[in-house]
Amino acid sequence: MNDLPTLDEVRGWPATVDVSRAAKAIGISRAQMYRLIATGEAPVRVLDFGSKRVVTASLVRLLEAA
Repeated sequence: MNDLPTLDEVRGWPATVDVSRAAKAIGISRAQMYRLIATGEAPVRVLDFGSKRVVTASLVRLLEAA
């Protein structure tokens, strides 16, 4: 995928992002990310306020560790 955001771009994102955006950042599909969330296996912190939001700081940590 050539349209993956860079780590610097992700660092500039708001405090939380939607699941689609987070999935794109780690190179998986939106559907796969929702499956990981549903099974409790998401590699990032997810908040649920009626709609799921991924905590950007946890996404940055994951990408930094890769």
